[in-house]
Amino acid sequence: MHEERLTLSRNGWMPNNPRLPVRIYRGLRTATDAPFDATAFEARFAANGWPADWRGGVYDYHHYHSSAHEVLGVAAGTASLMLGGPDGTVVDVSAGDALLLPVGTGHCCVRADEGFRVVGAYPQGQDWDIQRSAPDATTLERMHAVSDPRRDPVTGKRF
Repeated sequence: MHEERLTLSRNGWMPNNPRLPVRIYRGLRTATDAPFDATAFEARFAANGWPADWRGGVYDYHHYHSSAHEVLGVAAGTASLMLGGPDGTVVDVSAGDALLLPVGTGHCCVRADEGFRVVGAYPQGQDWDIQRSAPDATTLERMHAVSDPRRDPVTGKRF
């Protein structure tokens, strides 16, 4: 596994999170050298204080979460995700990859194969929402109130 970081500043109406970078983890493998599947991601995330919340795909419209950080574990297939809002950065992901999206980070799916599936998880005690427009003062206040995660959902290291 190797880790990439991407710092995203505000992009048009998308707030992003200029303080905390997106973390992209590539090639998580099981003991048998197979890419992580949904069960492996759920176990890893839960062990690090990020209980899995859902399995599915990534919405095909630009959005962000104002009330929680999010981690996505790619359990199957491949996709291209745009991070940072319209005209943002396209990141190709495949089974065994994970993305840690700090609160406010814009994301959407621009292409996915038929088998693309992710596991979504959030830090214990944080509930997610979906925002599809520029943040108003209340939304910005909510985003600033979201505490940093205690542990990295993939590595388990203190944040």
